Amino acid sequence: MIIESLLDTDLYKFTMMQCVLHQFPGAEVKYRFKCRTPGVDLRPYVSEINEEIDHLCELHFSDQELAYLASLRYIRRDFVEFLSLFHLKRKYIRVSPSNDYPCGIDISIKGPWLHTILFEIPVLAIVSETYFRHRVPADGFELGRRRLAEKCRMILEEPDNDNLVISDFGARRRFSRAWQEEVIEYCIEHLGRHFSGTSDVLFAREFGVVPLGTMAHEYLQACQALGPRLRDSQTFGFDMWAKEYRGDLGIALSDVYGLKPFLKDFDMYFCKLFDGARHDSGDPFRWGEAMIRHYAANKCDPKSKTLIFSDGLDIPRVLALYRRFNHRIRLGFGIGTNLMNDVGPKPLNIVIKMIEANGQPVAKISDTPEKGMCEDPTYLAYLRQVFGLDEPDTAAAEPKA
Repeated sequence: MIIESLLDTDLYKFTMMQCVLHQFPGAEVKYRFKCRTPGVDLRPYVSEINEEIDHLCELHFSDQELAYLASLRYIRRDFVEFLSLFHLKRKYIRVSPSNDYPCGIDISIKGPWLHTILFEIPVLAIVSETYFRHRVPADGFELGRRRLAEKCRMILEEPDNDNLVISDFGARRRFSRAWQEEVIEYCIEHLGRHFSGTSDVLFAREFGVVPLGTMAHEYLQACQALGPRLRDSQTFGFDMWAKEYRGDLGIALSDVYGLKPFLKDFDMYFCKLFDGARHDSGDPFRWGEAMIRHYAANKCDPKSKTLIFSDGLDIPRVLALYRRFNHRIRLGFGIGTNLMNDVGPKPLNIVIKMIEANGQPVAKISDTPEKGMCEDPTYLAYLRQVFGLDEPDTAAAEPKA
């Protein structure tokens, strides 16, 4: 089967889940699957996907897996005890053929946030691997291996590369679990200190590297419904995160409402409280310049802060960003699809996003419009108005590289 461990997911699912347990234990949510790649028909694979999800819902955490999670300094004992009783419940997820979506299938997840949050990454990995195992021979990794070797060579031969580190953020759209394992092993062997770790907790444990991640879009989206006032939902989310982790896991996600509202909300208090920020949509050069100016304007030395870039990166883009920002601010690069699904065929651009929390619509408004997601256009228009997104964006203007 594709998923054989509940650790085979991104770290930020656990960090958010712990926050949900302590701060929002009664929240109810709904997620929807979306395939952004045109011309893809997933209907032939519905039965296989359902079989894989049946197996996923039979998995439990082993004592060894729980001990590993407990060894992470920010994971609390009561959360580990909760996980010792946890399994994903089949009644909360439905996969069926549908003509309502271009890809031909509907995947919807609905139930308590605490009991549905771990579906996203393994379900996306299941869809991706199921699709590609019908299109590429099992031993079809030769092109991927040549490309991987070239990527590592480019990193190692980059001048002044002392601060250049990449990490794996690719579990959700990987070609296969076997390929992800091979890529991580190769990067550890050939890149050494230039490979900082992986977001996949299973492989972090297996290879003894650092598991990476803090928060994802769903966390700040849910705060639209769970917070006291819509306009304050982003600051509410950051406050609750700080309450949960007390200065640990301090990388803030910057693109749930776009750069302009983020800079407005990420004031001097949050600039000093959080270690840095993560970019996941819009022009990364413009974003990086805006963040450096913003830190300086809020009495923070940019060289003491970290920018994590994670939006559709490949190695040439990583190197261009590194050359622009090295020695000006600390840097990290999370590479997803280009690292874990670059073996020949075009990867699937698939996501599962939260669309509802406590019966209210929620939305992501992206600086990359096609990455936004909301099923209620009236709510989306209201949200844009509340965050002033119909106004000209002059706060962070910066020429493109």
